[in-house]
Amino acid sequence: MGYTVLIPARLASTRLPNKPLADLCGAPMVVRVAQRVRSGTSSTTRIVVAADNPSIIQACHAHGVEAILTREDHASGSDRLAEACSVLALDDDEIVVNVQGDEPLIDPALVQAVAQLLKHQPLASMGTAAHAIDSVSDFVNPNVVKVVVDAAGLALYFSRAPIAWWRDGFAQGVHALPQPAPLRHIGIYSYRVGFLRQFPQLAQAPIEVTEALEQLRALWHGHRIAVYMSPHAPGPGVDTPDDLERVRALFLSRVSPL
Repeated sequence: MGYTVLIPARLASTRLPNKPLADLCGAPMVVRVAQRVRSGTSSTTRIVVAADNPSIIQACHAHGVEAILTREDHASGSDRLAEACSVLALDDDEIVVNVQGDEPLIDPALVQAVAQLLKHQPLASMGTAAHAIDSVSDFVNPNVVKVVVDAAGLALYFSRAPIAWWRDGFAQGVHALPQPAPLRHIGIYSYRVGFLRQFPQLAQAPIEVTEALEQLRALWHGHRIAVYMSPHAPGPGVDTPDDLERVRALFLSRVSPL
């Protein structure tokens, strides 16, 4: 199954200015993301950076990475992806995978697995991924998004709260994990292009506003999200200068974090 990987890249970043262009062992970070995805995907897979600034386009082209210019004023990443689908003239029944431009250590096999979800889940408009949580600190951390799925592997709910709640085990506080293990959401998405074009036009959902989780808009409006169960956690992303130094060290040591 052919699909397109879209890598949104926005120059403005409060915690790490010019993040897409940050040097990662001789190449801009967004280029490293594209190269990482390319290393494990089929030659038929199209990989495109959707940027908001010509400097990102120039950096990508200098390293042989396809890139297109999108508007600077998009309210969200999904809006940028929807514009990219129009610029690329993708058909509504095609599949795109959203890989974040600050994930240079993403597992290419994970990208393929999330893309394949929509082939096997005809009722789903979106696909994403999760893995088992193995620490109480992650379970109670509101920055770690959790997901609960049904018997068919479709998402029931996403939350920053610790879900599912262990009724009998948490009476004295959260000191151990329930069984089966709760699931941590991994922020990678696949979309049917027709749905992605529609998504930015959907009204924000009350639960989306409360949790600050955009994927809840899809569930609130009745769309289904298929979830791939990854056997391991993803590689670290880059949000801060400290994160960048950590990822640089991993590149230099040639040690895989996966």
